[in-house]
Amino acid sequence: MDNTDNRPPNPTQASPLPGLTTHITTNSPHDGKAVIHSSKPAQWTHLFNSTMAFNLIYTNTVPPNVNTLDDVEAHEHLVESGGPGLTVSGGTVCRIVDFGPSAEPVMHRTQSLDFGVVLEGAVELILDGGEGERRLCRRGDVVVQRGTNHAWKNVTPNDGWARMLFVLQASEKITAGEKSLEEDVEHAGEEGDRLKQKM
Repeated sequence: MDNTDNRPPNPTQASPLPGLTTHITTNSPHDGKAVIHSSKPAQWTHLFNSTMAFNLIYTNTVPPNVNTLDDVEAHEHLVESGGPGLTVSGGTVCRIVDFGPSAEPVMHRTQSLDFGVVLEGAVELILDGGEGERRLCRRGDVVVQRGTNHAWKNVTPNDGWARMLFVLQASEKITAGEKSLEEDVEHAGEEGDRLKQKM
């Protein structure tokens, strides 16, 4: 086994964290045995003066059809055309996000059910319910984000970078009582537009 900490960053990566590779599997149409379809290094999109970076891993519809390579081709076409927004209507998005030590927390809500896993460093979850609605998340911690307004703050010691894995599944319209809670990334300004359109 190689020492994964020695993996050099990807060519498009801003952080000093280990580089990443996405491996996609499929079933052989000849005998049904599992095989590797492709292995590709991560491609990063930088935001907020390169203090934050997104690596789009995969997108798909729900439920996915994995009997052909149509889903792989649809994902590749989506990436080539600029990528999805933060979510995919009627589908899922899997991405990894690197947060630099000076990355500003961006309050936002997506119309989705999200799973956020801390892979490197430490991150503070900030909710808009007040000071008591914050949680320190360390490597291995998981946040199940149920359509709530939230932000992530990198609190890794020694000005280190943090890395999180996110899986976002499109949800039904979000409400609280009679109030409709809309998707919102407006607080991010111009970069908010990029978050909505090209991640």
